[in-house]
Amino acid sequence: MWYMHDVSGWWMVVGGIGMLIFWGGLAALIIWGIKKFSRHDSRSQSPLDIARERYSRGEISKEEFDQIKKDL
Repeated sequence: MWYMHDVSGWWMVVGGIGMLIFWGGLAALIIWGIKKFSRHDSRSQSPLDIARERYSRGEISKEEFDQIKKDL
C-alpha cells in the first residue's frame, strides 16, 4: 500500500510532461495556421515583374511578353 504513492507520483510527472507537449503542440499548430492563412506579401510586384515571372516559367511566349511590355 505504501508503494502505491511512489508510483502515482511518477505518473503525475509523466502526465504533466505529456500535457505540456500536447498544449505546446496545439499552440504551435494554431500559430502556424494563423501565420499561413494571414500571410500578406509585403513586397508589391509590378505588372512587368509578374510578366517576367510568367515568361520565365513558360506560361507565356516571347511575343506575348513583348506585347505586355509594350502595353505597359
